[in-house]
Amino acid sequence: MFKRLLPLLILAIGVAGFMALRLTRPEPAEVTAQERSWRVETLTVALAEHTPVLPLFGEVVAPERIEVVAPLAGRIAKRPVREGQRVEAGALLVALDEADTQPPLRQAEAEVADLRAQIDSERIRHDNEQAALEREREILANARRSLERIDSLVARNLASQADLDEARDALARARLSVTLRESSVAAYPSRLKSLEARLARAEAVRDAARRDAERSRVTAPFDGVVTAVQVAPGEQVAARAALLALYPQDGLELRARVPRRYQAELAARLERGERLEAQAQEGGQRFVLERLAGESAPTGTEAILALEGSADGLRPGSLVPVWLERPAVAGSLAVPFSALHGSDVLYRVTDASRLERVTVERLGEVPGPDGERWALVAANELREGDRVAVTHLPNAMTGLRVEVAGDDAGEPEA
Repeated sequence: MFKRLLPLLILAIGVAGFMALRLTRPEPAEVTAQERSWRVETLTVALAEHTPVLPLFGEVVAPERIEVVAPLAGRIAKRPVREGQRVEAGALLVALDEADTQPPLRQAEAEVADLRAQIDSERIRHDNEQAALEREREILANARRSLERIDSLVARNLASQADLDEARDALARARLSVTLRESSVAAYPSRLKSLEARLARAEAVRDAARRDAERSRVTAPFDGVVTAVQVAPGEQVAARAALLALYPQDGLELRARVPRRYQAELAARLERGERLEAQAQEGGQRFVLERLAGESAPTGTEAILALEGSADGLRPGSLVPVWLERPAVAGSLAVPFSALHGSDVLYRVTDASRLERVTVERLGEVPGPDGERWALVAANELREGDRVAVTHLPNAMTGLRVEVAGDDAGEPEA
């Protein structure tokens, strides 16, 4: 009997235990929906006057750079300077061997001296021929008178026909001598002009040889820096071969491409005589915009900026990013680019820690306190003391709940 009731007893005990556990279980905590918040950094609005800048990327050039070439073929005798060396005006840069430069000069000078001697000889010869012409004319007159006498004697049978023929021959020879002498005297001006032309040509060759001899010894025309050294002492070079280059320590320029939309603004300010300054993003060098290039390209026009102050750290060919100052804007706000959503939207953080969309006007860029570029904006809806989110949220929208992280991000420097 007991064996039959044992399973029922075990089942009853189990049901009783289950009911007891169910009655004594703890009540579950009530779950309520909680809105998610996004952690952002903010910037306190402080409207002030800022000077926007135009970021430019330019190349340093030396417009007064000179290149020294060999005036004639020869051997390099001296080259006391080295690449990158600073030299003073008048310092020797390079010199060719005089054994190569002097022979052409001496040959040209000898040619000039020879032609001058020929001209002097021609003038003496002309003077002698004029004197000889007078004598030959006298001989011609005597021959003519002699022929007349012989002819008269023949008519009276006092002279033979042979005497008459001889007198006629003497007259003909005298006439021929006078004709030849007159022709030689008449040709004197053309002979003299020919010699003078040859002399002028020889003098030009001499002057060129003298110039080449002088240019074979090159000194620095100004204080500058030596560059592009291509020869060594003892090297044989051809005529017109490049030897080295020199550029002045002062007078460096920066050439940077200006976008087309800013060209009219810069050109108008230059015409008004305004001073437009630019500062290198690294190094702090200052430049002044002098002019815009005479030709343009589809990407813009080159701005030519002159370096002010020391050129330490700059070399021709260096690529330098600069900030070109634009007209100051009052009542503007500088914000990091991360604060912008799109190109013209900021989000203000309300007292209820929610975002509120604010449309702004882009005015340009300014250097930020962190050294990066910040956007300069203006908005009628922003007030002093407002907080704007500077953390970029892909899902930002009006009403989104946020949590402000730490202190303000700070204010940009003007």
